[in-house]
Amino acid sequence: MAEFNNGPRGGGNDRGGNSPRGGGNDRRGGNDRNKDNDSRTGDSDLKEKVVAINRVAKVVKGGRRFSFSAIVVVGDGNGTVGYGLGKANEVTDAIAKGIDDAKKNLVKVPLYKHTVPHKMEGKYSGGFVLVQPAAAGTGVIAGGAMRAVFESAGIKDVLAKSKGSSNPHNVVKATFDALLKMRDPMQIAQARGITLAQVFNG
Repeated sequence: MAEFNNGPRGGGNDRGGNSPRGGGNDRRGGNDRNKDNDSRTGDSDLKEKVVAINRVAKVVKGGRRFSFSAIVVVGDGNGTVGYGLGKANEVTDAIAKGIDDAKKNLVKVPLYKHTVPHKMEGKYSGGFVLVQPAAAGTGVIAGGAMRAVFESAGIKDVLAKSKGSSNPHNVVKATFDALLKMRDPMQIAQARGITLAQVFNG
């Protein structure tokens, strides 16, 4: 009986001794941690702002099934900004997907003294917005969806008005349309061969 009992114990020790799975898990865990650290260092300067969260109810045989969609704006506060849409069965997962989508769609918008260079209109579907520069100290005079875009882009003084749809998706996309149509005054001065003061004062 003693030899018979030692056999399974020995097999158990062999299985315990042959523990590449444990070591493999440790190695995989280390790689995952390294990847997370790399992603954090690359995106550490981006700040996220949740613009709107929408709950969608789907009626099924057993009752209602809820899902969530979130539109998120990310930016570094220095002219780089992007927006994304995420959908999931949980709010946190929807926001995380929206952040990942926004980081894939980053764009560079021109800034001049913490405001926009000139007046511009933007349109997307039913959304229509008007954006114009403001004097230093004015602040961000804009609605919720537009404010998130301006603050993420680093615009501190601006006058903006939404004249169309109040749908946050359309407002955000119309705001991006207006910002992307603006021209950098430095590039205009170089192309024309004039000074920056002559660009604004004629």
